[in-house]
Amino acid sequence: MSKKLIILGAGESGVGSAILGKQKGFEVFVSDFGKINEIYKQVLIHHELDWEEGGHSEEKILPADLVMKSPGIPDTAAIVQRLVGKGVPVISEIEFASRYTDATLVGITGSNGKTTTATLAYEILKQELNVALGGNIGKSFAGLIAENGFENYVLEISSFQLDGTVNFAPNIAVLTNLSPDHLDRYEYDYKKYIASKFKITKNQTEADYFIYDGDDEDILEGLKNHPTKAKKLPFSLTKKVTEGAYLNNKEIIITVNNTQHTMPIATLGLQGQHNTKNAMAASTIATLLKIRKSTIRESLSNFHGVEHRLEKVLKINNVMYINDSKATNVNATFYALDSMEVPTVWIVGGVDKGNDYTSLLPLVNEKVKAIICLGLDNEKIKQSFSNAVDIIVETAGMQEAIKVAYKLAERGDNVLLSPACASFDLFTNYEDRGRQFKEAVRNL
Repeated sequence: MSKKLIILGAGESGVGSAILGKQKGFEVFVSDFGKINEIYKQVLIHHELDWEEGGHSEEKILPADLVMKSPGIPDTAAIVQRLVGKGVPVISEIEFASRYTDATLVGITGSNGKTTTATLAYEILKQELNVALGGNIGKSFAGLIAENGFENYVLEISSFQLDGTVNFAPNIAVLTNLSPDHLDRYEYDYKKYIASKFKITKNQTEADYFIYDGDDEDILEGLKNHPTKAKKLPFSLTKKVTEGAYLNNKEIIITVNNTQHTMPIATLGLQGQHNTKNAMAASTIATLLKIRKSTIRESLSNFHGVEHRLEKVLKINNVMYINDSKATNVNATFYALDSMEVPTVWIVGGVDKGNDYTSLLPLVNEKVKAIICLGLDNEKIKQSFSNAVDIIVETAGMQEAIKVAYKLAERGDNVLLSPACASFDLFTNYEDRGRQFKEAVRNL
């Protein structure tokens, strides 16, 4: 008798898991509470998979042997509670997929910088290795394994994906940094969010590696409560480390397993302190996987960033429009504002996940000339910054926001979309928000 695998949520991770599950001999049923995207629907039909949309049929779901839950579905959802109550294991796609590969796994998590670090690591590794990039970015891990197994995987992993892991243990784990994010999913308890992030190293052994920001107080504190067996490789901008990466006289120095090499930060394709850290993490991964120094150096100088992350879109009337839609939390927006060198019109707002804007106040005072709110509820933003900025305008959508920005910005200014919030009130996701921004700018 084949075992019943139920997939909750028919997005990228759900459909990838369904295909892999069928390949591995499970009887698969896919259930989505909302409407399934047409592209994914066609994939399910093509693979002759059973599915439903617009609700969960308990009679089909509760007899499950195993459930893969999409990261967007909270543990508090009624159907999830019923399954857990019955003792049915509910896991994430990362956990499910990892059971079907012996490949080398690089797992990258963190509040910010994980997409840039994962993409950069992938760009370096693909020069010399058979490697795929997936997880929370691009293709699902399960889908990649089903499609054609790779020898190495670089996975960007969110806290929601880690929540559903049991035995997942990457050979190399990276924790880029920690700052309060998604607290609405963690009962507004930052410690629970930190515990979730540390699950990336929980099952690692002495043969594995844990790369982390050695300057991040929350990570250093977290290591006391969540000790790891893995070999620790910190990266730091402020202190010398014997193993890992640090900065000395504008050079990155990487020391791993008795190999050392250096790289001047002036040659990095991406500038700024946070990008130096991303480069340190990616180079440490590449060094562990024995990539040639010249390849690492060349890849770092050729890499100019990922879409929706401080992406320069267009200069109009000498005003630069910058798309940082991927900044879905306060810490990411902190980096963005910190990197602004000229007066900035800042577009901010969306679904507030329990944000505290206090840390942004000094930067807003120094750099922001006007704020444009882009969200259905902007009270908190207005309260936080009304004393710092004279002009705060509320807008109903991206087109209007860009038109207002065009009027407010003068020659030499920047217009920055860096929302510090989730996008689900007005947009499908942060990519949709970023694309609408770029489109509206190009239509000016």
